[in-house]
Amino acid sequence: MNVSVSTAETLRTTLGELLDGLPPRQAAAAVERLIANYRGATPTDAPILRDRADVAAYAAYRMPATFEAVCSALEAFAGAVPEWAPGSHTDVGGGTGAATWAVSAVWDGTRPVTVLDWAEPALALGKEVAAANPALAQSRWQRARIGAALTLDPTDLVTVSYVLNELAAPDRAALVDAAAAAAQAVVIVEPGTPDGYARMIEARDRLIAAGFRIAAPCPHSAACPIVPGTDWCHFSARVSRSSLHRQVKGGSLPYEDEKFSYVAAARFPVSPAPSRVVRRPQIRKGQVLLDLCEPEERLTRTTVTKKHGDLYKSARDAAWGDNWPPRT
Repeated sequence: MNVSVSTAETLRTTLGELLDGLPPRQAAAAVERLIANYRGATPTDAPILRDRADVAAYAAYRMPATFEAVCSALEAFAGAVPEWAPGSHTDVGGGTGAATWAVSAVWDGTRPVTVLDWAEPALALGKEVAAANPALAQSRWQRARIGAALTLDPTDLVTVSYVLNELAAPDRAALVDAAAAAAQAVVIVEPGTPDGYARMIEARDRLIAAGFRIAAPCPHSAACPIVPGTDWCHFSARVSRSSLHRQVKGGSLPYEDEKFSYVAAARFPVSPAPSRVVRRPQIRKGQVLLDLCEPEERLTRTTVTKKHGDLYKSARDAAWGDNWPPRT
């Protein structure tokens, strides 16, 4: 079984157990309230997650989606640095630790892990959930204000997932600078919206200015070829829906697609994708249309037909976010 699949199943099972004894209506109501709060302006010194019921409901609802999005970003990064694995990991603004689960799914073994967050109930529950994952046996859960005053100890990998949207611009800049100063590799994930992409591009620019090389998703460390305001770079991860997801969203499908933007960068040499598939491939009779971000700092559409032989077969199997052509 794929490691990430096994880890995802363990996470889902553990989260399901958290909701035992919590009335479904109460859980759904807590999630709806928290979603509404997260869409507003949130001061970093006023945690939204107030108590265990809040945290349990929101973790059951959001952790699987965050896990899958971060996994997708980390897998793309790992493909660009195949000989590297983090010896230590710091998850900034990690809440209940979805990104720590993702790191454990992508790279085998145990490592020192530090999760930093302002919300004490989230940290407490994250530590409880992590007990189900042997790879997180060396994890430390520490309360910290995420903002301009943050300092980080040296570490191999810093992850920052779904955090920048909660910060004012000066705090965002300070956080990215702190991550760059502390880490050998930084992976940042934001919602796959125009605003999320804009925050990710700001972070990408700061990482490049700090001497980092872009490993994914971009095939280069030059400027993004997207003209601001015309489009945005984002990807999609499929998430198995829990009963809580279906209650809150009123949907019947067993899955949903989490849209996200990300950047993965390192201080050491990287081998980025030759090109990246940046839209869902369009499969037509005898041909596949691929929208690509290319190393020449441009976006292009290429058509792969049956006359391309094995490449055509690869194109039919290609997914949004994949390398192109596939690594051999």
